[in-house]
Amino acid sequence: MGEPVIQLEWGAASDRGLKRKANEDSYLASPPVFLVADGMGGHEAGAVASAAAVGAFARLAGRESVDLDELEAAFAVAVHEVRSIRTARRAPGTTVTGVAVSEHHGEAYWIVLNIGDSRTYLLSGGRLRQVSVDHSAVQPLIEAGVISESEAERHPERSVVTRAVGAGSLAQPDYWMLPATRGDRLLLCSDGLTKEVAVTRIAGVLAEEATPQSAADRLIAEALAGGGRDNVTVVVIDALNVTATEDDPTSPAGSEAVDDDTRPRSELGRERI
Repeated sequence: MGEPVIQLEWGAASDRGLKRKANEDSYLASPPVFLVADGMGGHEAGAVASAAAVGAFARLAGRESVDLDELEAAFAVAVHEVRSIRTARRAPGTTVTGVAVSEHHGEAYWIVLNIGDSRTYLLSGGRLRQVSVDHSAVQPLIEAGVISESEAERHPERSVVTRAVGAGSLAQPDYWMLPATRGDRLLLCSDGLTKEVAVTRIAGVLAEEATPQSAADRLIAEALAGGGRDNVTVVVIDALNVTATEDDPTSPAGSEAVDDDTRPRSELGRERI
């Protein structure tokens, strides 16, 4: 077996919070796939839905990397498993946000997937930015400039999710492909974190903590200190080293291997795969 595409270190933590009776969140931290899922539909059904969703991706664990087709196949299984859950209450569902290690023409990439309002962030070059785009009732208002992000936090429909796995929703995730760089730190989190901790504070914690596990533990503590009104789950992944094929004429650094449809959300746009 050759050298891993990306040498990783990671940490994860989850808490039911201070107000909820049970934890409906689930997570997967098994390279090359990392996920956070926030279940909906009552504590029992929500927990079952989120666990079923991440379980569908667990079969990818242990590989050096995965491709988009494999992620899409796992997502299809997740949709089937969640829709198969029988409950007397409303149909259960779950958000899913995550990242997988991938390789393209000898270059290392992160494939980010998202459905719902859990989030994936990337800290790179000292800058934290949100990669995923929320599927929420307030997101179109933010993008249209009708309300600001701070106003969205107080909007009466701020918790309304417009896409999910299950819950009678359109199960259509978004995907992004990002070149991986040594020193990248990724954060996956349920909205129990972002409801309680400002993004500037999250950025500070990620920059200050030396290890992914210490960052994850501290972010959970910050969410609880902020009120802990919801379940909160955090996964933090570090790229310790990235393997690349130098002078590869087909690599993204020297050619058009990654086109305009595979760029992440950035100042250049919000193109998705």
